[in-house]
Amino acid sequence: MNAIAPSPSLSLDFAPYLEVAEVVRVRPRVSIAVADRAWRPQVEDRQRDWVASVAAPALKILRARRGAEACKAFCALGTGAGVDALAAVELLGAEVIGLTDLFPDIVDVAAANVRRNLAPGHEIALHAGAGDLLTPLRGGGAKFDLIYENLPNLPAPDAAAVEADKTSAAFLAPRGEALPGPVRDWLLALHYLALVQAHDFLKPGGAVLSTIGARPPLAVLVEMAEAAGHAASFVGYWWKAQADADDVIASYAQWRRQGLGPFHFYPVEVLEAAFADLNFEQAGRDALSIERDLRSYQLDAPEAWDLHRSGRRIGHTVAALLSEPKA
Repeated sequence: MNAIAPSPSLSLDFAPYLEVAEVVRVRPRVSIAVADRAWRPQVEDRQRDWVASVAAPALKILRARRGAEACKAFCALGTGAGVDALAAVELLGAEVIGLTDLFPDIVDVAAANVRRNLAPGHEIALHAGAGDLLTPLRGGGAKFDLIYENLPNLPAPDAAAVEADKTSAAFLAPRGEALPGPVRDWLLALHYLALVQAHDFLKPGGAVLSTIGARPPLAVLVEMAEAAGHAASFVGYWWKAQADADDVIASYAQWRRQGLGPFHFYPVEVLEAAFADLNFEQAGRDALSIERDLRSYQLDAPEAWDLHRSGRRIGHTVAALLSEPKA
């Protein structure tokens, strides 16, 4: 068993972080340790932080739409520090939690974060394992109402590069599975494979929530879900300034030059204006029309890279895609 970090590296008031009046299932102030190879949550800036700005709004919507009984068992793939699981405990009332990530040290720290930050007297059943996607939970008997994933898109040159540091937040080791053409061409391998595996881990009526940087067209995301045997819809739609822009935009530009994509970026000021009068759920209902309205501002990856190097701030849209297994 790998050693767990002895002290937290982040501390935050959880109710303001989730934008709720109070928290009842999680401690009001949570302490979050971050394993060395895990991506550090950007809790100082809600717009940059993925759980605060994308996952939490989507969970609130799903809790309202699906009801409490359809939200009791939650699994987070690629959990990192486990903040997504704590959000599910509070916002969904989840009583069964699954956690996976690539490396044992990350999973150990995430599981400890979840246990440490539960409100006194609140208990959950926790299933945690390290490895590929849902595979670590196979054989344990756990089934879930909702499987959540925010997985990386960009292939790394080799597995060693992913193991070396925090690159696993944006980069994945090379995959050997046969993939549908759109999945391959728009670098959606892990999202697709998670959807394929999810059939064995969902309860009847369960679903997968994928939060994806929508650099591929939205129609491609729907096509990916359908190829994996799901019916897809958009829970929410939003935007983010590109994190780690030097590495990420450059990598997308490189893949574009090799014939993949195209991958869509936008000037940040365009996205700010386009979403200024919208909320996450409303934008999800209108996602296709918003994407259509943004078309004239789209930057292909090499163009985005050139503008980034000239000092422009570059962003991308974000889709919260709900995939429900077809009967």
